[in-house]
Amino acid sequence: MANTVLKVEGMSCGHCVSAIEKALSQKGASGKVDLASKNVTVEYDESKLSLDAIKEAIEDQGYDVV
Repeated sequence: MANTVLKVEGMSCGHCVSAIEKALSQKGASGKVDLASKNVTVEYDESKLSLDAIKEAIEDQGYDVV
């Protein structure tokens, strides 16, 4: 399993946290969102999911991975 921390702009509330965590879960990853630092810590299986796919899942929810 791989762990990565992504900086995500545009998050501001509990709905943002839920949307991102749900999108990651649907891709087979688990995510922990920290609104204060604007970080999303993602744990995923590199053999099944790429980092680009994770970024795309977050961006599809309307947030910017920087």
